[in-house]
Amino acid sequence: MPLTGHLNPMTALARKLQSRGHEIVFFGLPDAESIVRAAQLKFVPFCEKEYPTGSITKEYAGLAKLHGIDVLRHSAEQLHPARLKASLEHLPGKLKETRVDGLVIDTIHFFIELVPMSLDIPYVHVWNVLHLDRTGATPPSFFSWPYETSPEAVARNIDGLKTIGSFLAPVFSVAKSYAEKTGLQIDWSDPGATVSKLAVITQTPKKFDFPINCNWPPQFHYTGPLHDGNGREEIPFPWEKLTGAPLIYASLGTLVNGLEDIFRRILEAAAAIPETQLVLSIGNNIGINDLGPIPANAIVVPRAPQIELLKRASLCITHAGLNTALEALAQGVPMVAIPIGFDQPGVAARIAHHGVGEFVEVDDLTTAILSELIHRVRSNPVYRAKALYFKNVIGDAHALDAAANVVERAFR
Repeated sequence: MPLTGHLNPMTALARKLQSRGHEIVFFGLPDAESIVRAAQLKFVPFCEKEYPTGSITKEYAGLAKLHGIDVLRHSAEQLHPARLKASLEHLPGKLKETRVDGLVIDTIHFFIELVPMSLDIPYVHVWNVLHLDRTGATPPSFFSWPYETSPEAVARNIDGLKTIGSFLAPVFSVAKSYAEKTGLQIDWSDPGATVSKLAVITQTPKKFDFPINCNWPPQFHYTGPLHDGNGREEIPFPWEKLTGAPLIYASLGTLVNGLEDIFRRILEAAAAIPETQLVLSIGNNIGINDLGPIPANAIVVPRAPQIELLKRASLCITHAGLNTALEALAQGVPMVAIPIGFDQPGVAARIAHHGVGEFVEVDDLTTAILSELIHRVRSNPVYRAKALYFKNVIGDAHALDAAANVVERAFR
């Protein structure tokens, strides 16, 4: 997917495989090219006519002001079907021209695996976002429900899966049409029918997941976060403005980040604790002038070098995107989460479950509530201690090597 939260882990894994002597080529829509090139990887675009450079920003603009299940509904019904149709048309030719031996696929490119299936090319899946449990044993990642094992909770989880499935009906239609055209025999009653039988990698650490009460298939692998802090575009930042005060880093990601009121609540909460300094990254969907007065202890920027700032931070205020959450934990930084959409509610639920932070729903957010959560997490050393525990878990996992080992074994 041509989004930094998907491209950063995929390019990191690609560079790790490249360092082991494999020839790597990265396929993507044109908007992915600058990020892939920054990682010093060979890039092959597809769907150039349908998705010229700059189109993804325009396409996703409609998501910026949404939250909750509406984000998933809009994406599944309005964005994914057309992208899948174009991809299924153009990717086969690109794969044939490049003569690839194996394909590593972002799971959120729904049903793009039909292409390597039709060409008899082996493929591996990677969950760059929070993986989806299709059994109902845990809440689907699109909901912030707590982990419970009662029959009522399992029934609720299954109903949530059915809701998600209904949104994906237009995508299923495109996939079924392609399968029929190419002669693929697929049991569409099985939601995992096209999932890789060789390997499925999730960059969620196993210890950060719920204590899931179901058996994953043997090809499913927890590895940990796929990042090493390198191979990214350089982002300018006014480092000279940092005062040395306890640093709070805040970001709502790069996609569903157009809700000005959330940023205003963050700024107001920061203003109430002048002994700290806030760095707020707002993305490209709103302007600084849209936010009103900026407190003296705040630095507001469109983009920020996230990992470098997290190394200095005492707290991270986040939308609970999986990559931001894992990058915060990799530095031992506790969080206050404001999940907005996609898998963020599921990540926020795990943040609270494991005691590395707290979260508040968008509809419940007020400056007073946010301030109270910030105070709670900052003043209670248990949150920091648990975040530092996960820093060690992530450090000991050597996730990129583990993921590369999985890929190599799968294709061997």
